[in-house]
Amino acid sequence: MSTIQELPFRLENSYGAPIDGDVRYVEGDEPKPAVVMCHGFKGFKDWGTFPAWGRRLAEAGFVAILFNFSYNGVHIDRPTEFTEFDKFANNTFSRELDDVEHVLSAATSGRLPGAPIDPGRIGLMGHSRGGGIAVLTAARNERVRALCTWSSVAGLLDRFTDEQKQEWEQRGYTEVLNTRTGQVLRLNRVLYEDAVEHKERLNVLRAAQMLHKPWLIIHAEDDEAVPYEEAKWLHDAAPQSELFTAMNGHTFGGAHPAPDPLPLTLQIVFNRTVNFFQKVL
Repeated sequence: MSTIQELPFRLENSYGAPIDGDVRYVEGDEPKPAVVMCHGFKGFKDWGTFPAWGRRLAEAGFVAILFNFSYNGVHIDRPTEFTEFDKFANNTFSRELDDVEHVLSAATSGRLPGAPIDPGRIGLMGHSRGGGIAVLTAARNERVRALCTWSSVAGLLDRFTDEQKQEWEQRGYTEVLNTRTGQVLRLNRVLYEDAVEHKERLNVLRAAQMLHKPWLIIHAEDDEAVPYEEAKWLHDAAPQSELFTAMNGHTFGGAHPAPDPLPLTLQIVFNRTVNFFQKVL
């Protein structure tokens, strides 16, 4: 089996904050197609089975690009822990869109380390909230040739309850529980204000209607975090999309730390996604 190279990179976004990521690939002279992945809310590039997914992509002949959103709350020195609480609290959807644009720009202009990337064969994918960010990006960015979403949300602002919105209005923040660590994490009103101010730009379903590129939607029928119904909304909005019904919850059986061996349900998702990108890129 060929040796997988794994190289770190750091970019700077429009706000002057670092975007840390990894490039995985198998060495070769020919330019390779690349797949950029966006993690979800309370996620990070080194979560659970994401590194295994990057290796799977590399083995299949792609350059896998996984990165941390700049304000996701995880510092590169402690890559699996939430320690940057102020950044987490002040993250916005617009920041995440800006981050993806910077990563795509770097990928297509030769500014990432490692194997040469074919700028005409770029795939984008996202998990959960990262899926919504990926849909918004793919609909408007000509660099993106194909899209895959795992357990994607069909909306952003409507993820929050009336109680949370009231807390933002009255005290300037709301709180969420990280069930994995038990940490209570603050979300400042800037997230809500950004979502309201850019409501049209952040309309995921409208972006899905605009998106005419190849798109694979994978969603578990028993997803406990994002109802399967949202996958059907996305699929209905984009008739060219494919909807693949998976099983075993929001992460298809993946967990942090990663189980060994990977559950069959997740291996099926990996294989289905690789086959899609091999066909369209």
